[in-house]
Amino acid sequence: MTDTPSSAPATGIKRIELTLRALVLGCLLAVVFTAANTYLGLKVGLTFASAIPAAVISMAILRMFKTSTIWENMTVQTVASVGGAMSSIIFVLPGLVMVGWWLEFPFWESVLICVFGGVLGVTFSIPLRRALVVEAGLPYPEGVAAAEVLTVGSRGAEQTESAVRENAAGLWVVVTGALVSAGYALLVAGRVFAGETARFLKLPAALGGGATGIGFGMQFALLGAGHLIGLSVGLAQLFGLILAWCVAVPILTSPDTIAWLTANGIPSIATTLPPGAGAEELAMTVWSREVRFMGAGVIGVAAIWTLIKLAGPLIGGLTSALAANRRRQGGEVLDRTEQDIPINIVAGLSVACLIGIGFILAFFAQSNPTLAGSTWLLVGGGLIYVILIGFAVAAICGYMAGLIGSSNSPVSGVGILAIVIASLLMLGVLAIAGLPADPSVVAFALIVTAIVFAVAVIANDNLQDLKTGQLVGATPWRQQAALIVGVIAGAIVIPLILNLLNAAFGFEGGPRGIADEPLAAPQATLISALARGVIGGDLRWDLIGLGAVIGTVIIVLDIILNSATKGRMKLPPLAVGIGFYLPAAVTTMLVIGAVCGWIYDRAIKTTRFADVGRRMGVLLASGLIVGESLFLVMTAGVIVGTGNDAPFAMLPEGSAWPPMIAGLVVFAGLAFALYAWVRRQSAKV
Repeated sequence: MTDTPSSAPATGIKRIELTLRALVLGCLLAVVFTAANTYLGLKVGLTFASAIPAAVISMAILRMFKTSTIWENMTVQTVASVGGAMSSIIFVLPGLVMVGWWLEFPFWESVLICVFGGVLGVTFSIPLRRALVVEAGLPYPEGVAAAEVLTVGSRGAEQTESAVRENAAGLWVVVTGALVSAGYALLVAGRVFAGETARFLKLPAALGGGATGIGFGMQFALLGAGHLIGLSVGLAQLFGLILAWCVAVPILTSPDTIAWLTANGIPSIATTLPPGAGAEELAMTVWSREVRFMGAGVIGVAAIWTLIKLAGPLIGGLTSALAANRRRQGGEVLDRTEQDIPINIVAGLSVACLIGIGFILAFFAQSNPTLAGSTWLLVGGGLIYVILIGFAVAAICGYMAGLIGSSNSPVSGVGILAIVIASLLMLGVLAIAGLPADPSVVAFALIVTAIVFAVAVIANDNLQDLKTGQLVGATPWRQQAALIVGVIAGAIVIPLILNLLNAAFGFEGGPRGIADEPLAAPQATLISALARGVIGGDLRWDLIGLGAVIGTVIIVLDIILNSATKGRMKLPPLAVGIGFYLPAAVTTMLVIGAVCGWIYDRAIKTTRFADVGRRMGVLLASGLIVGESLFLVMTAGVIVGTGNDAPFAMLPEGSAWPPMIAGLVVFAGLAFALYAWVRRQSAKV
């Protein structure tokens, strides 16, 4: 589709924006980034924004067509990035396997949950575009960076020779980072190098006598993810790690604390362990069963605080959208860059999705004898919940994406709040209908939460993409149509990848896979535990409450720090909470990646190629994530196909060769060499 020549920019380029080739290429890239993000999210609890690498790959491929434009590349990037963002649904869906309701992921049910929730994420975020993208003045770091990459690298009358060179070099940086990352992962899979280590110890009596530990994971995907989250968020996660492992775990495992809790009738998981339990068993049990729930409280308070701050922009966005629709109906022609999908079509799509969601909930309820008699109550309550909570989380995630970026937006907090609210509402249904609190009730709460989570993750990504579109002069309604295509592309891939990984590895708390090395799936583990705890009546509200108090203190500290340094220093409460519940080995490498990225950016800050070098650093980080993640998805396929739990083993298990020391040296050397090479590539552009 094209606009009339009068709407083309001053460069004289014919406006080509929403084309079949752009949609097809975007869908292919969406498959790649969805697969990579699915593995990364299940392994370490994080996903990455794929807009920039998608834009670079798009520009390199579409350059073969003389008619390609920046707006067509924008379409490819939009479809690919939203497809990759859809993978964050894995923060909830595996919970249905963990609680024993699903043995695998039914294809059509999983796809429809993602599609209906994802399209609602698009339609709910459309009324917010003017308020949060146009008028709020939010930085949208990833959206601005993607627009910068598109402007430099896309074909145009004013494109310089150096821009062409940067585009070519950027593609090689992504590919090289992916190959190095995948190659190192192959050596770890072959037992040549160790991928992770951890040390646990019991503290001396003078320090309380409790247990603690620290982990360290040598994974290039984590190094790249740390680079992308940035120093501020990385240090906030480190602060959360310190609070968890240097304060909470030692205190809760101290014999004096355990004796005091027992004397006062306060439950302690440490008392259930056998006498003389080792430091590792003691520390890991207390962290996973108690300290993690404090992190949930921190994140929950941070998400609520964000919602309170959003009340004004939320109302403003709705008012603006309705006013624009009235002007359109009155015959006023809006500027092309202000043309959203008409609000009546948005409403129609939303209603269609809600009807589809109603059918999913009714099918689920009717297929379970416990719930069948309360189908209408469950469906009606579920739809009201999706509308109210779904729109609220769309606003929260959209605002936070604009503030700190899509990769750092509070989707974890949204999941925690959503499952707690859904589970509490299910308790009300149980009371009204007189139903027992069996696994089907937990599963229904997880299904509804998964739909709300799909709304959240897509709204989180959509507004970032819409910011990119605003900066390059894209047409909003065309971009929003591309977003829906991306949702469908990502939704189709997700259950296929989930079933593959489930068969190969399995998930913590669920059936083990062939390899008997279950994926941690941190968010899904926590969310399913919250659902079971609320509905079963044994949730440790005291721990969540303590986390909420800690979160409140952190919010106050963040406000003071932000004010005192005039915005130069922050302590994001959500990041602190994530530091609580991510495994220590993951957080440690994320922090190292954040520091490496900061050092690299500082090293090139005063050079003539600083802007180019910064963009190349982002591309390197993206390549590191994609390479390792796709290799490990492929590994899952080989494990399932061969039945061999270690198909790439080059050394016998328990080999005496010191893989940890060798791996550490090689990992550090490769990381330094990659950054040095990227710096040289940037200087050549």
